[in-house]
Amino acid sequence: MSLKIRLARAGTKKRPFYHIVIADSRSPRDGRFIERIGYFNPLLPKEKTERLKLDLDKVKAWMAKGALPTDRVLRFLDQAGVMARPKRNNPERAIPRKERKVMAETKEKEKEALKEAAKAKAAAAAAAAPA
Repeated sequence: MSLKIRLARAGTKKRPFYHIVIADSRSPRDGRFIERIGYFNPLLPKEKTERLKLDLDKVKAWMAKGALPTDRVLRFLDQAGVMARPKRNNPERAIPRKERKVMAETKEKEKEALKEAAKAKAAAAAAAAPA
């Protein structure tokens, strides 16, 4: 049984509120969970202390038992200093989709041109070798 520390959505339509729970990875997002260890209210300003509450002792205990946090919960744990979050870098994400497609097509054309050049070079070397 793989355990996850994840967010379970609560609240009404257009008014999100999340419980931070320990759950089996196969259970539904808002379904069955093992233990509730905190909450997150994204509607509050970032400087409010009521925005996020986590029981760090329980988090550490569950992580010792093998529970893995999701990406969003890992951000909270990184801010709390419990677990380090690896730095990510995806420079292509900032480029609009149409431009990304054009870039991908030009990369493919460049690869094909390099392959053809390598084939031509190999053919020229093979023709020059018997002489």
